[in-house]
Parts: sequence; structure tokens; C-alpha cells
Amino acid sequence: MELATLQEAFSSQELFEGKSWRISPEAWPLSPGQVEELRLIGQASLEFYKAMETLYSRSAAGRKILRNKELYTPWVADYLERGKPKKLVELSLSKRFKGKLPCVIRPDLLVTENGFALTELDSVPGGIGLTAYLNQLYESSSQSPILGGDSGMEESFYEKLAALSPEKNLPVIALVVSEEAATYKPEMDWLAERLQMRGHRVFSLWTDQVFPLGGAVYFDIDGNPEKIDIVYRFYELFDLENINTSDFIIEAWENGEIALTPPLRPFFEEKLGLALFHHHLLHEFWKENLSKASIRVLKKLIPHSWIVDPTPLPPGAILDGPLAHGRHLHSWLDLADATQKERNLVLKISGFHETSWGSRSVVIGNDVPREDWREALESACSMASTHPHVIQEFKKSIRVKHPIYRDSGEAYEASGRLRLNPYYFTDGESVELTGVLATFCPPDKKIIHGMEDAAMIPCCLREEESAIN
Repeated sequence: MELATLQEAFSSQELFEGKSWRISPEAWPLSPGQVEELRLIGQASLEFYKAMETLYSRSAAGRKILRNKELYTPWVADYLERGKPKKLVELSLSKRFKGKLPCVIRPDLLVTENGFALTELDSVPGGIGLTAYLNQLYESSSQSPILGGDSGMEESFYEKLAALSPEKNLPVIALVVSEEAATYKPEMDWLAERLQMRGHRVFSLWTDQVFPLGGAVYFDIDGNPEKIDIVYRFYELFDLENINTSDFIIEAWENGEIALTPPLRPFFEEKLGLALFHHHLLHEFWKENLSKASIRVLKKLIPHSWIVDPTPLPPGAILDGPLAHGRHLHSWLDLADATQKERNLVLKISGFHETSWGSRSVVIGNDVPREDWREALESACSMASTHPHVIQEFKKSIRVKHPIYRDSGEAYEASGRLRLNPYYFTDGESVELTGVLATFCPPDKKIIHGMEDAAMIPCCLREEESAIN
């Protein structure tokens, strides 16, 4: 696609507030084998969320987590409830939320020499509107079919939302965005406008545009109050206390006046779920609650991860964790003196905190001075009672090549590192891959995200098996 065409499209339609990125003339090619692997990852992600609900609810209720064995894990609920308001914990375990999953699932996948590596599983993901826009923009010029086509993402998104209010022929859907998530408001505006053009009643609103009336929630349209049937919550649960209309939305849900998604279930927004997958006491649980195919996918996909718990150990005990100077840990602070190679680790807050998104809490052990690494470990240990952290093996992405436009307008073959974000839409039973966003960063970047010198590119299906090179 010509640079002038792309520049005109991006200048006329802002997708992220105040953000810009580099531009590529071509969609990112994925082979049939890679796309099939992404579909399997979607199924495994759905099963993982279902199993997480089972694990947490049984742990919180004091029930055994295995069918034929007396295994109890109250510590799982303790980890997942740390720092959460009591009201939110009660809501997450309420019968009305039982079986309710996020309708959008987005993994962060690095492309490594051993295949994909999962760094996060996001249930309130940005990029839905951006990816749908890029799909539509590149579809007309791409020689290979864009994954999701030019409208598959927004249509699937609408279908999953509208199904939450089946008695309504044309439900009013509000995409409600907080100030904390203001960067993503333009893409939600675009998404709502696209769906309105198809005859759907979808509106992008700030949280303070919602108001209560008779136990329901409304917004103003052309000077008249319009009742909302479905709220898509585009704000994370740590932000609830900063949203002055959140109580009205919760009350309307409790009154049965609205459907609400993603559900108010903070355990879906915790990264420590990935560490629970690797926990040695839970192997039998995952085997019992996941299909064999999904276990294989997740074992390959999730880097080994641990929860940073500074609870003192008896003198002869050791931690299930990484090594320091070839020896097992007795304290997480032992990692402060680990060798450079052993510090090939990522430390990050698990969730329910303003630094839990956008890579803001991420510290890579071998990428910072030893003193900074020690300070990060000490901070993680001091916050453990309210904001648990996780440590994860750092998986380095391989260098790949793709054409990028220079500022001068010339396209050249750039070298960089790649993250893929597949978007899955689910009704809780089936899962659908409707688009994939590629983030292509310069090769010196260890943390890959949507930065100014990165390229944001939709993905297409190419017949050759060696599409990523």
C-alpha cells in the first residue's frame, strides 16, 4: 500500500490519543500452520479461563479442587483476593457471575526461536478498534487475505455483546471508557461509529456520561435519556474507586437492568494465574480440568513463572523458583545476587494496580544494574500482602524482517522483533479468532509494545509455511 494513502488514512482517523507509529506497506504474513497454532491457543486460553474460575471458586469456598482426592488450596484464593475490596470479591463469586467469562481474550505472544511465548493473557484488551481499522485499511491492497477480513472483528464483537441481552432485538450497547484508559477512546469511538453504520445501537461513552435513573443507567442522546442494555467495561477493576459512576453501573447490573462484560471478576485480571499453571501442587488440577491438547499448548506457551511470596521458610526449606549461583533459593532476595545469566527473568506486578498494564511495572533482571534489580525485588516483597508480583523466565524474541517506510517515503527491509496479539471473541463455549495485530519493534527493544518507533500491522494468511522468518 502506498505511503501517501496510509498517511492520509491515519491523519484523518486517530486511533490512539496522541500516539503515532511507523508504517508498513504490507500486512504481516502468517502461514496456515501458524494460524492453526493461533486457533489452538485460542481454545487453550478459553479452557484456561474456565479452569481458573473453577480453581478460584473452589478455593474460596473451602472445597476440594480434585474429584477423587482431598486436596484443598485456600492459598489460591488468598493470593487472588489480596488488595481487593470485600465488595468486589463478593461480586466476583456471586451466583449471577458463575460461568461468566470475558467476551474478548487477547494473549501477548512473543515470536521466539522455540515458537510463541505467552507473556500475558488480557481480558480487557486495547487494540480491538485499531486492529479492525487496520484490517479494513489493508484488505483492499493485500495480495493475501487479511485475518478477519475487512469487517469480521467488529461484527463478531457486536454479536458477542448483543447475545448478552437476547430478549432485545436491537439492544443499546455502551462501550464505557475511563479516564485511565483515555488513550483507547478514539478506537472505541471508531468502532461504535462503524457499528452504527451497520444499523446497530452502539455508543462510545466516557464513564461520567453514564447516569442512574430508576435503578438503571442511561446516557444523554440529543437531549433525551437513553436506557443502556449492555455495558462493555473498558476499564480495569483497580480503577473502580476513581470512577464516580461505577456504583451506578454495578447497581444496575444487580437490579438486572443491564448485562455487564467483562464480568467484575478480578481474578481474570491477574498475571499470577500463569504462575498457578506451573505450580507443583496444581499439576493434577490442570490435568483434570483442561483437555490434553490444551495442556500441551499451554506447557509450550507459558514461560515458567512463580509468585513472589516472601513468607519466611523453615531453615531447611527451599523455594520453588529460579536458581542463584546454581543453588536453590531460601528467600526471593537471594535472586538479587544471581549471576547475569540467571537474572534472565522478568519481574512484574500481577494486577489490580495502575502499573499493571502497559509494561509499566516490568523489570528485566539482566537488563538493569544489580542495585536496581535488588530494589525491584525488595519492592515486590514489601508489596506482597496487597499487590503480589510474579517472576517469569524471560523469553527473547528472534529477529525478523519486514518492509517499513522511511520518513523519506522509501520502503526498506527492516530488522526487528515481533509481538503478535490475536483477538479471540467468545460466548463462553466456542472461541473465534477474528484478527491479529503485529507489533514490530526495533531489534534493541527487549520490551515490545506500541511505541513510537514500532510498526503496528494487521496480519494476513499466506500459503507459504515459512511466513515468519
